[in-house]
Amino acid sequence: MEKRWQPKYQISNSIIDSLMKIASLRDAISGTSILSKFEAKLKHEARLKSTHFSTRIEGNRLSLRQTKDVIDGNKKDFFGRERDVKEVENYWNALIEVEKFAAKQTVFNEELIKKIHALVEKGKKAGPTPYRPEQNVIKDSKTGGIVYLPPEVKDVPGLMKEFVNWVKWAEEAKIPIPVIAALTHYQFVTIHPYYDGNGRTARLLAAFILQKGNFGLNGMFSLEEYHAREIETYYNELSTHPHHNYYEGRETADLTKWIIYFLKLIEDAFKELKETVQAETISGVKKNLDNIKQLDRRAKEIYPLFELSNTITSLDIARVLKVKKRMAAYLAKDWVKNGFLLAVGTSNKTRAYILADKYK
Repeated sequence: MEKRWQPKYQISNSIIDSLMKIASLRDAISGTSILSKFEAKLKHEARLKSTHFSTRIEGNRLSLRQTKDVIDGNKKDFFGRERDVKEVENYWNALIEVEKFAAKQTVFNEELIKKIHALVEKGKKAGPTPYRPEQNVIKDSKTGGIVYLPPEVKDVPGLMKEFVNWVKWAEEAKIPIPVIAALTHYQFVTIHPYYDGNGRTARLLAAFILQKGNFGLNGMFSLEEYHAREIETYYNELSTHPHHNYYEGRETADLTKWIIYFLKLIEDAFKELKETVQAETISGVKKNLDNIKQLDRRAKEIYPLFELSNTITSLDIARVLKVKKRMAAYLAKDWVKNGFLLAVGTSNKTRAYILADKYK
């Protein structure tokens, strides 16, 4: 048996409660009929927020509006902030690649980690990045004091291997996916295998675990935003032991409190997303009802046909309205012109009709 990391934590009542709520919220959101254009809008906004807040946590100076300009390709003068622009572009591209990796159910291994880090630090064309060759240290930007001293270089390869082995074991052992994501985030940033980009990569790895394990909700939420909302809390929860040296407490720290924090963030993100989706759905239903009320009498009579099938034909219309097929075809043509129906099929023989989007 390959040696693996042995994280120390307890499945407390708080963790169980959060896991149950997360699963319930996920199922409620997944079971809601969301218009594809609204889902696409939510996903795009979530990507923007993830990119902005994850890079901002690490000191990026671009605002959310400026991040949007960069991603949308709006040419702006970011003189003196070229590095910030590049960080934003890289994170955006890395996020999209992570979504692809998750969709393909890519195996979590060191090669994947190195690819994601390369995307974050160097961009799309960079090869997988090797781990740091020397010791690094995290210092307070104001005082210069040591905040955290990561493991020594000689220990990094072994720790990374044990960490990856644990993730593989945890997936096979059916450890709850949100717990795996929480501990993946923690252990990667604790090992700190690179000089820079560790935080951004850790958050992307957690996103990968959630998406791959069916807790990603099609990328419609940004966990990075929730970390950034209470940045001091985020840093404090990561500091699971008062001593700054990895070997003086961090190595064997109890991670229960960190898991509780991480799951609560997922729970909060899912709650907000559920409220947003439900509000949009209610609004959509009201608009739909208003549109239906404006239909003519005959259109209202054939409307229920679309509860049985996505498409209808002139014969279906004729049957319901008790009119001849020629009259049904005339009515259908008029409804297409008025925006009630859309015609599909290239000839009269194969022609069928579907509802226009605003009536669905």
